[in-house]
Amino acid sequence: MNAHQQPTGSAYFIAKETAAVESHTLSILVDNEPGVLARVIGLFSGRGYNIESLTVSETEHEAHLSRITVVTRGTPSVLEQIKAQLERIIPVHRVVDLTVRARDLGQERPVEREVALVKVAGTGETRAETLRLADAFQAKVIDATVEHFIFEITGKSSKIDQFVAIMKPLGLNEICRTGIAAMNRGPQGM
Repeated sequence: MNAHQQPTGSAYFIAKETAAVESHTLSILVDNEPGVLARVIGLFSGRGYNIESLTVSETEHEAHLSRITVVTRGTPSVLEQIKAQLERIIPVHRVVDLTVRARDLGQERPVEREVALVKVAGTGETRAETLRLADAFQAKVIDATVEHFIFEITGKSSKIDQFVAIMKPLGLNEICRTGIAAMNRGPQGM
């Protein structure tokens, strides 16, 4: 085939996908039983999909249901494939792409929040500066000694990233982040 010919209907011709890679937040309602999380996560790892954030918690105690929130990246077709494969796992009740639903509702993104614990060492002038900056970010002091602070900060991941970047030169020691919890605006549930 020369460069000016169009490909035939051959099954061997596969067009390259030109769609942009996007970050999406998926909400997965599952039975709260042993092994379910491993099966869901196994689907991602087995197919080479990366998980950027993962949170899991029981949300309906009487019904024994848990909600898994996963942030992953891919092209729209890959994300649709992930969703379809998740829906085939037996203990999965529902999979909602919160990013797509937010767009359908005329919103940019679903409501997303994360909690982080941030330990910062500091004495003298840096101690006072650390407290001023933490106050500007509405971070709460949840533990303090004469040598360190542990702050609790809640917000979008970008806010937490900014807080961490500002605390690095002031004596950042340790970070623990929960991962993203998310839901769409409006009266409609998952």
